[in-house]
Amino acid sequence: KKGQTIMIVEAMKTMNHIPAPRAGKVTRILVDDGSAVEFGSPLVILE
Repeated sequence: KKGQTIMIVEAMKTMNHIPAPRAGKVTRILVDDGSAVEFGSPLVILE
């Protein structure tokens, strides 16, 4: 569902809930748990 949390990203000891931008299904996770990511990097594939 649009707005549903699909991922939680930790930044500086703060947990940030990442909402789905639209309704769909996560078909692929593009990052490994614990890996560093840059702002704007794709994290999941949403169909």
